Amino acid sequence: MKIQLSDHFTYGRLLRFTLPSIVMMIFTSIYGVVDGIFVSNYTGKTAFAALNLIMPYLMVFGTLGFMIGTGGTALVSMTLGMGDRKRANEIFSMLVYVSILGGIVLTFLSVCFLRPAARALGATGQMLEDCVSYGSIVLLALTGYILQYAFQSFCVTAEKPNLSLGMTVAAGVSNMVLDALLVAVFRWGLAGAAVATAISQLLGGVIPIVYFARPNDSLLRLGKCRFDGAALLRACTNGSSELMSSLSMSVVSMLYNYQLIKYAGEDGIAAYGVIMYVNFIFAAIFIGFSVGSAPITGYHYGAGNYGELRGLLRRSLCILAGFSAVITLAAALLASPLAKIFVGYDRVLLQMTVRAFRIYALSFLVCGFNIFGSSFFTALNNGLISAVISFLRTLVCQIAAVMLLPLVLGLDGIWWSVVAAELAALILTGFFLIKYRGRYHYA
Repeated sequence: MKIQLSDHFTYGRLLRFTLPSIVMMIFTSIYGVVDGIFVSNYTGKTAFAALNLIMPYLMVFGTLGFMIGTGGTALVSMTLGMGDRKRANEIFSMLVYVSILGGIVLTFLSVCFLRPAARALGATGQMLEDCVSYGSIVLLALTGYILQYAFQSFCVTAEKPNLSLGMTVAAGVSNMVLDALLVAVFRWGLAGAAVATAISQLLGGVIPIVYFARPNDSLLRLGKCRFDGAALLRACTNGSSELMSSLSMSVVSMLYNYQLIKYAGEDGIAAYGVIMYVNFIFAAIFIGFSVGSAPITGYHYGAGNYGELRGLLRRSLCILAGFSAVITLAAALLASPLAKIFVGYDRVLLQMTVRAFRIYALSFLVCGFNIFGSSFFTALNNGLISAVISFLRTLVCQIAAVMLLPLVLGLDGIWWSVVAAELAALILTGFFLIKYRGRYHYA
């Protein structure tokens, strides 16, 4: 039975509707992890460290799709809730075309600044060449990467979460197969991993373009539209928190790498890379749930169904509490076997990685509430509060923690930094949820 945005959402229906988004985000994380596994085991820890050093720079440019996807979803779903489907499709189409144009421009800029950026991040010698080799190939598919991020949200708004899941699975399977073929069989090294990633990103962007450009039975379809600066500004404002979150994560990752080079050298960057790969998988559950539930929030807020909005928030917080407990326990128990997949060939590096991840795993107790809180305000079209939560959580709190805690705790202080930052952000998220409960009638 098809679940619609206008339905009443029980716990079961909410989980069923958000499940494709959760699986999609997990799968996206897994196929990103595959690059790291093949590079680490077939090309060594120098290439693996280079991959992790340049990755934050590459991710910065994909944030355009995340901003337009999440911010545009909030605006489009609210417009659908108000009963104006024609207007919703015009906004949707315009935002997709802007994403394509933005991707082309950013591809040129990102390639031009790739080598200077790698040097600024501390890459020298072979690590520098590896960074440039990997990045120059992956950035050629940047437009597809941006579109893939944008459509992950738009597909849910179109009541086609399974399309988004299918798109992600197709891209992910192609990446995994090509990694095995190009890196493990043909021994193309880091360049092979880059080609596999680029092809998968192009698939993830092209598949939904083809679907929405043709007649379909979803709520959305690509078509003619006029440029609407006000709608674009509102979508970007709504999605500014997700933009800030993604940008901040990249900036903070660069700062973590800088601190790790100082405290632990190349091994520290490799250990942090392993943690980030595994973190993407666990955090993907929270992100997927937030992405999947956001259109429901936006629709019922636009329709004035405040009773449904209250129930949605209450059930979401209960579900997140359950996820948090299970994920934290799983992360602690699986730290050693997961680390061995990446760096089992180096005993010292393995020990460092396991200890670091068991500390880092404590952040999963609270980060889901912060991720959802920011997404919830985006869905309510309050981009400012959402951006404040994301800005303080992913940038200010983490920078303060990663600069100060190592002075007291040494290398362990770097691993404890994210835990301290998430706790501070949880207090802030709770404050805003209480403060704005009257304005939005969700409590």
